[in-house]
Amino acid sequence: MIQLVGLNGIGLARALVHVSREMNAHPFVNIEDTEISRLKLELGDDEFWQKQASLDKLQLMRHMDAFVGIRASENIYETAEVESARNKAYGELFLKPVHFEQRVKHTKWCILRYPSAAFAMNAKMPTHRFEEYYYKACLLDYSKIEKAMKPLEKRLRAAKEVHLKGEGTDIRFSVEGQKWVPCFGSHNIPDGELFSSPVIDSVNGVITYAPSVYQGKPFEFVKLEVKDGVVVDFESSNNDALREILDTDKGARSFGEFSFGTNPVIEKPMYDILFDEKIYGSNHLTLGQDYDEAPNGNKSSIHWDLVCIGADVYLDGELIRKGREFVVDDLRVLNPAELLA
Repeated sequence: MIQLVGLNGIGLARALVHVSREMNAHPFVNIEDTEISRLKLELGDDEFWQKQASLDKLQLMRHMDAFVGIRASENIYETAEVESARNKAYGELFLKPVHFEQRVKHTKWCILRYPSAAFAMNAKMPTHRFEEYYYKACLLDYSKIEKAMKPLEKRLRAAKEVHLKGEGTDIRFSVEGQKWVPCFGSHNIPDGELFSSPVIDSVNGVITYAPSVYQGKPFEFVKLEVKDGVVVDFESSNNDALREILDTDKGARSFGEFSFGTNPVIEKPMYDILFDEKIYGSNHLTLGQDYDEAPNGNKSSIHWDLVCIGADVYLDGELIRKGREFVVDDLRVLNPAELLA
């Protein structure tokens, strides 16, 4: 399936159809106008999303061998006014069964953004400059990143505790016995991360995150206080929206993923999580649903990758990253100067 969300990337969708047929594949094309998507979210109830999932998308997705999702929205805030109950219905009754359960687990898939003028505005760059940046970030030598991540993966598999400490952040959690998954261009583009999940009830402390957009709602910062794996207090630039997200379901106040961002080109947040979660010298500690590849038992209809940039990282008390630079010899290969050499 080729899914295009937003019309900016229509040329890429056409090219994928052409290449698919040259390979004797059978492309099924789904083009979604972002304003129609907003209307569906605003007006959709439980019955609507159940029928959308069971009669259309879920049945179709079960027959797909591969999925390419092109995100080309003109306005990242299009769904900013959708009520939380509507987002919950969509997440639980459509997004989770169709994408988390079917597409992620049973197809070869790739999600990517399209380098449009709208995307350049999010990055605060001229369009031509952003296109150069986009392709540089996406078309890395992923085999080099794969090799460079191996020493960090080895250390993490042996580690018991992670401690992040920086401005507005002092948080600890156990990763003992957890699985670690290196990502180097096989699914998301751009790529460059190494993820797992914390032992669910072991997270304690405070963490401050960089700017983010979730469900179309902007957050200039988010700060969470966590006790025994559950968010017990919070502060943000949009507290009402944050409270609604945290109250989505029981799992929304706990964490389902922890990751290291390792893409040496991506330096700062641009309000797009597919890029922001890969920022070098960053970590994301994600609210909501875990991944089957690295589970911790957290189940939720949300999965919000919030990014913490530049915190010092300690593994079992040993400082391995100071700010954004790895400082132990076997991990220096992950620093931008080495990866881009």
